Parts: sequence; C-alpha cells; structure tokens
Amino acid sequence: MKKSFEELHEVDEYEEYTRSYDTRYIAEIQHLGLKTFRVIKDLKSYILDMKVEEQFHKWDTQWAKSLEKKKLQEEKEASLNLANERTTDAEQEQEQIENVLLHTLDIDDTIDWETLMDKKKFKTPNPINDLENELEKIKVPLKSPSNTIPKEPLIKDFQPKLSIIDKLFNSLAEKKKKQANQQFQTENAIWEKVKTEVEEANNKIELSYKNSFKTYENKKKRTRTKFEKLEKDWKQSEIDFYAAQQRSNLEIEKLKSQYSEHHPESVIQYCELVLNNSQYPDFMSKDFELDYNKQSKLLLVEYVLPAPELYPTLKEVKYIATKKEVKEYHISATQVAKKYDTLIYNITLRTLHELFEADQANAIELIVFNGRVKAVNKATGKMENNCIVSIQAKKDEFNDINLSQIEPKACFKNLKGVGSSKLSGITAIKPIVLINRDDKRLVSSYDFADTLDDSSNIAAMDWEDFEHLIREVFEKEFSSNGGEVKVTRASRDGGVDAIAFDPDPIRGGKIVIQAKRYTNTVGVSAVRDLYGTVMNEGATKGILVTTADYGPDAYEFAKDKPMTLMNGANLLYLLEKYGHKAKIDIAEAKRLQKENQ
Repeated sequence: MKKSFEELHEVDEYEEYTRSYDTRYIAEIQHLGLKTFRVIKDLKSYILDMKVEEQFHKWDTQWAKSLEKKKLQEEKEASLNLANERTTDAEQEQEQIENVLLHTLDIDDTIDWETLMDKKKFKTPNPINDLENELEKIKVPLKSPSNTIPKEPLIKDFQPKLSIIDKLFNSLAEKKKKQANQQFQTENAIWEKVKTEVEEANNKIELSYKNSFKTYENKKKRTRTKFEKLEKDWKQSEIDFYAAQQRSNLEIEKLKSQYSEHHPESVIQYCELVLNNSQYPDFMSKDFELDYNKQSKLLLVEYVLPAPELYPTLKEVKYIATKKEVKEYHISATQVAKKYDTLIYNITLRTLHELFEADQANAIELIVFNGRVKAVNKATGKMENNCIVSIQAKKDEFNDINLSQIEPKACFKNLKGVGSSKLSGITAIKPIVLINRDDKRLVSSYDFADTLDDSSNIAAMDWEDFEHLIREVFEKEFSSNGGEVKVTRASRDGGVDAIAFDPDPIRGGKIVIQAKRYTNTVGVSAVRDLYGTVMNEGATKGILVTTADYGPDAYEFAKDKPMTLMNGANLLYLLEKYGHKAKIDIAEAKRLQKENQ
C-alpha cells in the first residue's frame, strides 16, 4: 500500500535541562521513505517546530522527485518489456508461418481411432448421497415442558387448633371448625380450577407436539420421496449417458469399418477429421469442402485460403525513449506479397501431404486441390470468391518428394499446379476439377408460397406441398449468396427432403434440410436421425423444420452440433420475412386429421 507523506514522518521529541537551568528542546526526526535521520535542537519549542516542519518539507520534495523518477523508470521498463514481448510474438508468428509446411512433416497425421472413442465416465454424483444431509436440516420438534399441577389441599391441613377455652365452650370449637372447613372448600375450589387449567394447557402442549412431530415425519417422508425420484432420474441419466456413448462409439467403429471399405461418405468424413486436426496460425480460418469418387479414388478438396490483407505484417516493435512512445515496424508490401505466395504454396503442399500420409486404407490415389480466396478485388472494389490455385497430385508421385528440401513454388509448378504468377493479386483461375453437385434424388420443384394467406394453416397442408414450401422459402434465404435448394424424391431419400448448396466459403457447403409437418412435439429421435443423415451425406450442416416444437432432449442433443432446429414460430417468421402470411393452428390440424382417418 502506498503511504502518504505524513505516514513517512517520524518524530521523537523531548526536553533536556542544562546547567544554566535553560530548557533545551530536542527532536529526533526521520523520513521513512528516504531512510534519512536528523537531530534538531532549539531553546524555543515553536522555533523547533518550524525547523522540523521545514526539514520535512525538504525531504518530502526530495521524496516526490524520487517517486516521479521511479515512476518514469517503471513506465520506461514496462514500455520496453511490452515492445520486446510484441517483437518476440511477431517473430514467433512469422517463424510459424514460414514453417507451415515443415511443421507437419514431424507429425503423424493418421487418425488414431482410439482417441475418437468416448471413454468418459458418468461423473454426476448420485443425489441420494445428499439425503442424510437434507434430513439433518429438518429439525426435530422439541416438546415444551408440561406445567406442574399444584399440590392438592388436604382437609387435615385445615383442622383448627383448639385452645382450652375452645374445648370448654363447644360453640367456640364448632365455629372454628366451620371456618376451617370453609377455608378448605375455598382453597380446594381454587385448586380444582387451577388443575383444570393446567391440564388443558398440558393437553394443548401435547397436541401441538404431536402435530409438530407429524409435520416433521411428513417432511422427512417427502424429502425421502423427492430424493428417491432424483435417484431414479439419475439412474436413468446414467443409462442414457452410456447408451449415447455406446451409440457414438459404434458410429466411430462404423466409420472405421466403412472407411476401410472405401465408402465415399466415410472417406470424406475421415479426411475431414485429418484436416480438422491440422493446426495453423490463428489468423487463418480453416474451412474446406470435400468430395470423393470411389471408382477413380479421387479426392477433391475445395479449400478456403486466407485473404492477402489478413497476412500479419508486424516485424518489430521498439520503444523510443526520447518520444516516450512505442513504434511498430512492418514488413514491406513487396515482402508481404512474396511471403503470402509462399504461404499459399505451403498450405497446398501441406494439405496434400497430410491427406496422403493419413490414408491408411489406401482409399485415395489422386487428390485435386482447389484453393479459394474470398477478398475484395483491388481493381474492381468488389468482393470476389476466386480459385487462385489448383493442383492435381498422384499419391505415389507425391510421396517420392522430399518436402523438407523443396522450394514450395518450384515444387508446385513441377506438379503441374495452376496459378497466377502473383497469388497475392487473387487472380481467378479455372479449377482442374469442380465438385459435382448432381444428385439423382433431386426432382423438379414448384412454388407454393404465393397461394398462402392469413387463413392458410400450414400445419394442415398437404405434406408434399409443405416440402416444396420449405424448399421455396429456403431458396430465397440462400439465393442472396448464390445458393440453390433442391427437393428430393418422396421415397428412399435417406431422411432428406431438400438439399441446399451454399457457395459461401466460410459457412457454406452442402446442407441437408428435413421438413416435419407435425402436430406433436418433435422428440430427440428425429433430431438424432437427421444428425446421422448429415454424417452419411458428408454435409456441413443439417436443418430440421417443423410446424410444432421440440422437446428439451432434442435441443440438448443438437447443442454443439452442426444442426439448426426451427419450430413453427421460426417458420412463420421466415415466411413473413419474404412477404408471405400464414398461420399454424395445431388443434385444427389434429381435428382435420381425425376427420380424414
């Protein structure tokens, strides 16, 4: 804690008598901050006080200057440290970028299936363990002490003591006996009344205690019942946890088996795992789309590359003491362009290496890599999504290359890679191969939304019309970015009602849409089925649309997964967004269903 100037002063003052009988005042003072000590003397106390005050003023001035100097020194050191830290970070980042290709050569990119297995234990404690603590919190009622009934008066205690005179005169004796008997009767009546009151009070105490004890027992019973239910729910949660874990692990085993058999969806999913495991510098947003042809063993990679303006340019940070400022030094534009081109070549070669190395099932013989960049074209000022590099590499040919010794651009050109002379100019080139979006399940569609009005109950509409309505509204949603939505055939569609193709390199790709014209709450099974479809289709996302709503277990399952759950309210909002009015009347839809049965 910083001390005030007053807290830094210390004075020890006392009197001393001289031989001339003059009084001399002496003060021993010190400044705790400066660690300075002085003894000041004077014959006059008020003069001594002035000297002490003057001395402390001098010391305080020195102390203030010392603190300011120390503050400036600390600020300088802090600025120097900050500059050094930022310089170190910049150097490490540049080194990381330069070693993008070399970094992966020391890493085994093969997927370890065991690490994908969910082996977590169910850690939620059994709530029954807290039962005893909860029971202890229920206080046992204390019985109030009973009131004591006074001692009953006895007739013998009221017998009069007769004197000799009383015994001689019978009338006097009778009078005293009568008075004693009356006193007894009075006392006994009082006692009877008190006894009744005490007994009534004790009965009330007993009744109150019995009621309190009954309440106590009921609370304990309710608490036990509550915790027994909690334990039952806990046991079910444990069963559900391990059941879900088993299903997840079975999916991994299934993926492993199907990958070894070269199932297209599984090969794509396996390659996605490989590329997702690849660690890149923070400024790169890793995104890609894959397609696989089993007959030719060709894997097509559409990869989103970083835009040139995202390339880190900071080289060094210095502290200029004379100006008391931190100054940044950046790589020149020419150097950035050169380094950017090298980075793109390295990313391309690294992706080929990782996919070929990880392919233990020999499912891939040929890879086509298309590198795309979404950035503003400096010549037109418009946002473009251009393919700037495209390369086709055979596995055996590529594996013969010693990547630790190559020059990236020369290696890329030797593999007949296609790209402009300056990749930083994001000049578009024609990809060697494009992802095929043909799907035999896709059928022609028709528009339906314009037939809707405020009275249209979409919860009761024809199911086929409902699917085409969903296609129509989502096509409007995706078309702003060049996307398209197709409806699948009515049967054997693998749980797919529509397929969207979004060209956006960040959030786009193949999107599976499923429409549920339901009048009841959608359970977790439907959501789980769609998630399985997303995995089997090799899609980037799944969207489930219903006219009803979802249960809490459905929302919980979809959390942290590439899935969107849209209920009736969301659907009405989306329709209204594009100028269409409708309603959802579940009760009316249920009534119509019964009438049509």
